Amino acid sequence: MKKRVITSLVGVLVILPCFIFMHSVLFAVLFAVAGAIAVHEIIKATKCKNKVLTAISCLTAAVIPFLFHYNIEIPFMPVAIIYIIAYLMIMVLMYKKTTFNDVITALFATLAIPCSFSVGILLRDSYITYPDKYTKATGVFFIFLAVFSAWMTDIFAYLVGRKLGKHKLCPKISPKKTVEGAVGGIIGEVILNTALFLVFDKFFFTVHTIEWWQIIIISVILSVISMFGDLSASVIKRNHGVKDFGKLLPGHGGIMDRADSLLFVLPALYAAVYFIF
Repeated sequence: MKKRVITSLVGVLVILPCFIFMHSVLFAVLFAVAGAIAVHEIIKATKCKNKVLTAISCLTAAVIPFLFHYNIEIPFMPVAIIYIIAYLMIMVLMYKKTTFNDVITALFATLAIPCSFSVGILLRDSYITYPDKYTKATGVFFIFLAVFSAWMTDIFAYLVGRKLGKHKLCPKISPKKTVEGAVGGIIGEVILNTALFLVFDKFFFTVHTIEWWQIIIISVILSVISMFGDLSASVIKRNHGVKDFGKLLPGHGGIMDRADSLLFVLPALYAAVYFIF
């Protein structure tokens, strides 16, 4: 527990400047570093031994957030096809230490993880995409809403589960998770998100296009999605016989161990911004 608390405090000190200067390139740097490390952790967990494949994947993951930050448009389909062909060529040229599963894992991780992280940049810039609906403060609110939905769900589920947990949620995937903890996570996250909205609505919002009841509904949805993100990561770890994705964060594991739920929540929230709010 002591390690977890210390690591959390250090993490806050590292991440805080990136949030304070959210509208600078520092925000993209945060996602680039986190994405590259997370991709490396996934590939390592699946026992891929091809260092060239790993290096290209991590480099690509680090570049993608900057494409979002600087709004650089690329012809997705031709680039994707070339990228896939390049990976298959690596598999052929280095077939002794590269399996097709390695290629599929690297491709999925390289695209899914940094793109999911980079959705945070789209949420931040929602006031640019939808100038009639949102302001700069709304973009900041969306980022905090995503973080709260991912991490507060986990914290409340852990605390409630320790005290009241009796019924296992998914015993074959994550034995420590309980139904009581899941319910506590949802309730705690909804309360915090509603309080967050009320503060922003009173002091920061100049355009009022979001209602409090919408926040409650979307918070429940995001909380459930957050749990599926966490459980999905648990399945990957269980399938490959690893306890944690890494050791970068003492007491927590790796970046993927902390960001798994956020990778699900960010795209889900952006979908809500696009279709609901």
